[in-house]
Amino acid sequence: MKLRQYQVDAFASRVFKGNPAAVVPLTAWLADSLLQAIAEENNLSETAFFVPVNGGYELRWFTPVAEVDLCGHATLATAHVLFTHLKHPLRSVSFFTKSGELVVKPADAGIEMNFPSRKPAPCDPPKLLLEALGARPTEVLAADDYMAVFPSEEIVRSLKPDPSVLRRLDLRGVIVTALGDSADFVSRFFAPKLGIDEDPVTGSAHCVLAPYWSERLKRNPLNAAQVSKRGGLIRCELQGDRVLLSGQAVTFMEAEITFET
Repeated sequence: MKLRQYQVDAFASRVFKGNPAAVVPLTAWLADSLLQAIAEENNLSETAFFVPVNGGYELRWFTPVAEVDLCGHATLATAHVLFTHLKHPLRSVSFFTKSGELVVKPADAGIEMNFPSRKPAPCDPPKLLLEALGARPTEVLAADDYMAVFPSEEIVRSLKPDPSVLRRLDLRGVIVTALGDSADFVSRFFAPKLGIDEDPVTGSAHCVLAPYWSERLKRNPLNAAQVSKRGGLIRCELQGDRVLLSGQAVTFMEAEITFET
């Protein structure tokens, strides 16, 4: 069997920046074990697979160790492949996912994704979280992930969390964030439980970050920077219980997967 695969740097205007994702177009779903094996072989934070259906595409995302319910950068990468390489004929595309329908379209800031907003709630900081971070945040909140708020961008950049301790937390991952020096806010994201010690740029984390910072800063839209080693920029705009996430993407590689079934 042969499958076409694209590798795209998402939330980036040039290669070697942003977050790389693999995108594999399918005509029908393969076995889940095979999808997971391809994602493990790619060893990127996400591999996206999509299948055409009436009205759009079914879309699924896999880390090297598990399927996830929502992924921003791999959705952006998939839309980039459809618009740039596969000449999707319409102005927008609907993805049908485990997180519902996600509508994506070209925009001034690159590609705009309409995602669910996930406002975090304050919580008591778990001892494991404080141990793993090695620094005490000013505030801890939780949604799908823990979110630790720090006083400055400098502290967020300097953190060196212990992945072995983060892996023992009950939630998916950990967002660390602060007011930005040049952006409205900055963040980093760690998800060792999903095989990702640090994710370069995380769209789904901004479903949590955007409502928090919009309320705190009394500002909408917001410009965000994820300050990982590769780094990336995301424009965030709240619209009720949805958040519009926008960014650029660039193709790094086109390839062919070959294997026996």
